Amino acid sequence: MTGRGFARALLGVLVLACRREPGVADGAAPSASGSPFAPSASAPAARVGMVWIPGGPLVAGTPPDVLPRMADREMPGEQLVLKPFFIDRLPFPNEPGALPVTGLSREDARGRCEELGKRLCSELEWERACKGPDNLPYPYGTSWQAARCGPAGRAGLRPNGFLTGCVSGFGVADLVGGIYEWTDSPWGRDEPRPWGTLRGGNDANGALGTRCVHATPRAPERQGDDLGFRCCAGERNAAEVTLSVTRGEPLEVRAKVDRDVARALFAMLREEQRRTIAEPERFVFDRQWVWRPSGNEQLVVIGGCSGFGVAPSCGVLVGRVSLARSLLLGWVPSERYAPVLQQGGEARVLWLFGGDAQGTYRRFLRYDYGDVVVGEREREIPRPKKNKPRRSGSGGR
Repeated sequence: MTGRGFARALLGVLVLACRREPGVADGAAPSASGSPFAPSASAPAARVGMVWIPGGPLVAGTPPDVLPRMADREMPGEQLVLKPFFIDRLPFPNEPGALPVTGLSREDARGRCEELGKRLCSELEWERACKGPDNLPYPYGTSWQAARCGPAGRAGLRPNGFLTGCVSGFGVADLVGGIYEWTDSPWGRDEPRPWGTLRGGNDANGALGTRCVHATPRAPERQGDDLGFRCCAGERNAAEVTLSVTRGEPLEVRAKVDRDVARALFAMLREEQRRTIAEPERFVFDRQWVWRPSGNEQLVVIGGCSGFGVAPSCGVLVGRVSLARSLLLGWVPSERYAPVLQQGGEARVLWLFGGDAQGTYRRFLRYDYGDVVVGEREREIPRPKKNKPRRSGSGGR
């Protein structure tokens, strides 16, 4: 570490220390006023370097209408009630200004915790400590802020407490954006391999990978310079992530259009989207597909046209439909041509074929962790290769 870097880390540690309320012991429980360092009569005796997480509700995973989301890795916002426990304020060695210890397998990490009279955390205990009392997607709020928690650079290594804003509502620091942390939970997502679960990490996609719910599977014996841990104490919560993953045909044509769903999604169009449609009040829905871009994700794509005659106005609605509510993810014009869909090279990609006064084109629809990204028009549409007939020989050798 450079002298300037060490000075910044030391300053961060001092700022953290100054934020504590006077006379409050390290590891004390949050007060009703919301301060993570205020004492509570319900908390046991404080443990040095640890934060008391009170019993309470955890909204486990990500609700379907919250983005980004990984439907095949995350519980759909199921509410659980966890018992209280202690958790280290910082990654092991749990010392402000120290670099996190990495390069350990899960059993090595478990042994280090047990030497201190502690244990590895379960992944849902880790998630509760990160989401805080308000069950926030990120430790600090509802939207990603790169300056608060990163992600960090190579291997996610930075001094403990270096980013003073990377603290959850319970007062637990450096949970995301740095190293990956071992938990003692199995990877309970319909995976036959006996993987263990890591939480945290420094995924390059910060908006996705620095969420409190982000989890990564690894073989328990795996070691790496980005794999570390922190410890918990107290009676372990038995709750685990249990997620059945359902898959199906990536793209399926439906014989009939669900008119009620079509009208509900069409009503959600924004004004600027409606302006791309000639005579929107006369739009006719005449085709529907089911798109399954990933496990546990099913989208509806409904197409049609209006303004029949000289210049039709066509396109598709892309939405997610559930018992709770329907959500419009996008409107994609195909302009003068009735929309045609084709699966891309993977389930997450579709091609929409359309056309305008200049001729035909295609544009991709890419599933992006719960949302849909639409590509630009591509005029050069590759033609499928035809297999040439093989000539049979006519004579002996």
